[in-house]
Amino acid sequence: MHLIALLIGLVIERLATQLFHLRRLRWLDRIIDAGFQQANRLPNWPALIPIVIIALLLALPVLGVILALGDALLGFPYLVLAVVVLFFSLGPQDIGEHVDEYCEAIEAGDEQRIHDTAKAIIESDVPEDTLERIHKVEEAVCVQANNRLFAVVFWFVLLGPLGAWTYRATDLVRRRAVFAASRDEEGNCDRLRDAATLLHGWLAWIPARLTAIGYAAAGNFDSAIGAWRAPSEHVAESPSEYNEQLLARVGFAALALTDDPDEDLVSRGVRGATAANRMVFRLLMIWAVVIAAMTLYGWTR
Repeated sequence: MHLIALLIGLVIERLATQLFHLRRLRWLDRIIDAGFQQANRLPNWPALIPIVIIALLLALPVLGVILALGDALLGFPYLVLAVVVLFFSLGPQDIGEHVDEYCEAIEAGDEQRIHDTAKAIIESDVPEDTLERIHKVEEAVCVQANNRLFAVVFWFVLLGPLGAWTYRATDLVRRRAVFAASRDEEGNCDRLRDAATLLHGWLAWIPARLTAIGYAAAGNFDSAIGAWRAPSEHVAESPSEYNEQLLARVGFAALALTDDPDEDLVSRGVRGATAANRMVFRLLMIWAVVIAAMTLYGWTR
C-alpha cells in the first residue's frame, strides 16, 4: 500500500503545482514559537529535549488519525491519508520548479530575479561572483533534493506517513529555529537552533548517504566516488552540515560538468542547473524501481 500511496503522491506532487503554497504551513509557526517560548523559560534543560517534544507534538495528530482509521474499509481511508500526508511532507517547494524559475531569470537577464531564485535554491547567501553562484546552485540542487524529496521518501517507505511527517516536522522546527535565532539579538534562541539542526541532521543522516550513492549511480560514478573519498575543505560543525557537504561534493562531482571558456555564463548557468535537476529526476526513477522491487519481494508494506 505504501508503494501505491507513494506513486500517487509523487504524481500529484508533479501535477498540483498550484497547491504548493499550502505546504508552507505558516499557521504552525505560532505553535512552534510557543514551544520556543516555553523552552526559553527552562534554560537549564538540554535544548534537545524541548525540540524533540515540539516535533513529537506536531506528529501526534497524524498518529492519532492513523490509529483511529485502523483497517476501516479495507485500508482505503489510510491510503488517502498517506497520499495527503506525503504531499504535505514533500517540499515545501518543488526543486524542479525552482530550477525552471532560476533558468528563466538567467535567460531574461534579470539580476534581481536571478538573485531571488538562486537564494530560494541555496537557502543562504548568494555568491556575488557569477561562476561561483552557478556552481553553488548546482550543489544546492543536490542538497535540497535530499531534504525536500529523498529523505521524505525514505522515511515514508520505512515508517509510512507518520515517518514522513515526523521528518518534515523536524525540518519545520529547524527552519523556524534558524529564523528565530537570526532575529534574536540576545542569542537566547541559538541553543534551540543548534539542537533543531542536530535533530534534523540525525534524521537526514541515512537518507543523505543513500542519496549520495544514488548520485553516483545516476551520474558519473568514478568522479562521485572520488569526491566521496576526498576530504572536505571545511570541517563540519554538525551532522547536518556534514550531510550537506557530502551531498554537495558528491552531487557536483557526479554531474561531471566542465567550464568551457568559449561558453557564455548564461548558457553555463542554464546547462548546469538543468543537468542537476535531470540527475535528481533520474535518481527518483531509480528509487521508484528499487522500492517497487522491494515491495514485490515483501520487504516493505
